[in-house]
Amino acid sequence: MDFQLSDDQRALRSGMRDLLGAVFDRDRLRAAVERDGALDRSLWRELGAAGFFALRLPEVAGGVGLGLPEAVLLFEEAGRALLPGPLVATHLAAGLVKGAAEGETVVTAVAGELPVAHLAEADAVLVGTDALAEEPLVGEALRAFVAAARPVRSMDPLTPLHSAAAAGRVGPSERTPADAERATVATERTPAHAGRLRFEAALLTAAEQLGSAARTTEAAVQHAGERQQFGSPIGSFQAVKHLCADMLARTEPARAAVYAAAVTGDPVEIAAAKLLADEAAVRNARDCLQIHGGMGFTWEADVHLHLKRAWLRAASWLTGAGAEELLAAGLGTAGRLPCSSAAYGRPVPEAGGGG
Repeated sequence: MDFQLSDDQRALRSGMRDLLGAVFDRDRLRAAVERDGALDRSLWRELGAAGFFALRLPEVAGGVGLGLPEAVLLFEEAGRALLPGPLVATHLAAGLVKGAAEGETVVTAVAGELPVAHLAEADAVLVGTDALAEEPLVGEALRAFVAAARPVRSMDPLTPLHSAAAAGRVGPSERTPADAERATVATERTPAHAGRLRFEAALLTAAEQLGSAARTTEAAVQHAGERQQFGSPIGSFQAVKHLCADMLARTEPARAAVYAAAVTGDPVEIAAAKLLADEAAVRNARDCLQIHGGMGFTWEADVHLHLKRAWLRAASWLTGAGAEELLAAGLGTAGRLPCSSAAYGRPVPEAGGGG
């Protein structure tokens, strides 16, 4: 099996990188930080127009008609750029929530008991164990849900959080018959599994972690080549070389795991990919900060933003403990689990998140 990217996939990734470089450059990143992470609705619509959210919807439903491997490439680029907002939830809600595919609607998600990202700005909230099978909260039900939530301090200045009790069907939603018809199309992208949303969300979050890990590796290598100490670039010192090499050695296995999990869609492989990507994102950001020295700790540098976002993502959708339990359970059922849709119903310890 060939896991190399096709020319079309490379072009897709390159196009998304160019788009984000144009609509979310460093100036806009810092402006978003100054807004305390408040969403830019015009940016959200730009992403919708580019097909970011409708990527996996069939063409007959107004989507692009691509698959999970292509979605992973886009989310990798989003992670590189530190793109804020509940990207994962809105992407998964395309075809389920009116306006999500076009970027006109901001959708977040409640999963487990972890805080919910961007709740105050959301137009809809996915709830339940398998939110793709539940009606999202909109209208009065959403307003009541938001009113009952309370803001909590977020480690990431780009991700405002609210604490909310795990919710089921709080009240009647405002779905139209047309929305229900589009939702049917959305759920036909793959067979219906209990917990399917959680695993797809975990994989897309892992892709964001991968993008962040790759970006901090590049930033560390660039700084090590430019920063002079004792008349030589610090990158010529063995200790710094080892740090940079370790960063690359974490990033590339994570990349292979994320890409492979996107092809198979197997929950155990997704769990492994999330573990590797979380480790790469967090440890690479810490090493990048160390290579930058005192400057890396300053508010003006972007390194700390990658570290804080990596910490937050690591606790989203599928935690390290949950992924490890799933992997352990998979080892106990080797030979039955691959390609088994029943795997999506396997109980997993706390896995939450909302973006």
